[in-house]
Amino acid sequence: MQSQQPSWETLKTKLDETESFPLLYMFKFVLPSDNHKIALLTKQFEEQNGEITMRTSATGKHTSITIRLVVLSSEEVINHYKRATNIEGVIML
Repeated sequence: MQSQQPSWETLKTKLDETESFPLLYMFKFVLPSDNHKIALLTKQFEEQNGEITMRTSATGKHTSITIRLVVLSSEEVINHYKRATNIEGVIML
């Protein structure tokens, strides 16, 4: 079951109203503790030298991932989120 897609236009408007780009943005995700899925998610941020931290849940079933990355625009933030939604089971926080 896929989680509901956020309104990209609403997110873009909020980012443009509250942030000044470029900025260090913090992305947060939770996904199943599956090495393949984790690699798919983190690869897109490693390519841009994002700082990635991971923590596994107490049960080991899920992994939370925080990525700090300098972004140049609200469009860049949204593009990263859109790519992440292609990974089954990912939850964006």
